[in-house]
Amino acid sequence: MSAGFVFVVALLVFAAVTLAKGVRIVPQGEEWIVERLGKYHGTLLPGLNILIPYLDRIAYKLVTKDIILDVKEQEVITRDNAVILTNAIAFIKVTDPIKAVYGVTDFSEAIRNMIMTTLRSIIGEMSLDEALTGRDKIKARLREGIANEAIDWGLTVRSVELQDIKPSESMQKAMEGQASAERERKAVVTKAEGAKQSAILYSEARLEAARRDAEAQVTLAEASAESIRRVAAAIGQQDAPMRYILGEKYVMAMSKLADSQNAKTILLPADLQEALRGVLGRARD
Repeated sequence: MSAGFVFVVALLVFAAVTLAKGVRIVPQGEEWIVERLGKYHGTLLPGLNILIPYLDRIAYKLVTKDIILDVKEQEVITRDNAVILTNAIAFIKVTDPIKAVYGVTDFSEAIRNMIMTTLRSIIGEMSLDEALTGRDKIKARLREGIANEAIDWGLTVRSVELQDIKPSESMQKAMEGQASAERERKAVVTKAEGAKQSAILYSEARLEAARRDAEAQVTLAEASAESIRRVAAAIGQQDAPMRYILGEKYVMAMSKLADSQNAKTILLPADLQEALRGVLGRARD
């Protein structure tokens, strides 16, 4: 193989490599940063681009489509010293490639850490209940808090979504215990209220029964008094009718006592004979 042939082959290879280094095709959705002799020279847009071989080099390849950043779960302490777990997801877009590559070492990691720091700051100003129910408020403040920094880094924050926000495992156990205690407290209060109402109703029933009993006794007393007055008015000064009535009452009472199945002993009043004598005597008269 002659030296001339080797030289031609080497020249062709050099030309092919030079051509390959000088021609770049950038795909849609990307922008490439070109440095010439170590200094920023230009940005290659999608399509065919020509470079000066050996002087220009592709330093960075940036995706200009929306970038999804997953913010890992972290523990955050609320204003009332409750520990909650939260993670997020951010959608960003590179709007200024020069700032994105020369303004910060790693813009994705920078935004991720900025979101984590801002999220801790926002939730730290809120109580546990506010943090658990204020998802939209946290999202709005979070996006607002990182927007200025993102602009300085050539980025636009499309959206920041909280994937999850929940109490830690120990906090969940404490909340469950608190909820159980609250349910027991309500049950005790309800039971006590029921007992109180029952006692009040029972007392009112006893009061009403006593009042009615008193009214009944008064009515009976009045009836008895009226009966006595009428009997006294009918008898007048005579004692025979009175003796007759008393004797009749004695006889009826003894008859009922004798008819009772449980009666084993019959007690006779001492003046029974006198009463019967009065009744029989007056009857003969």
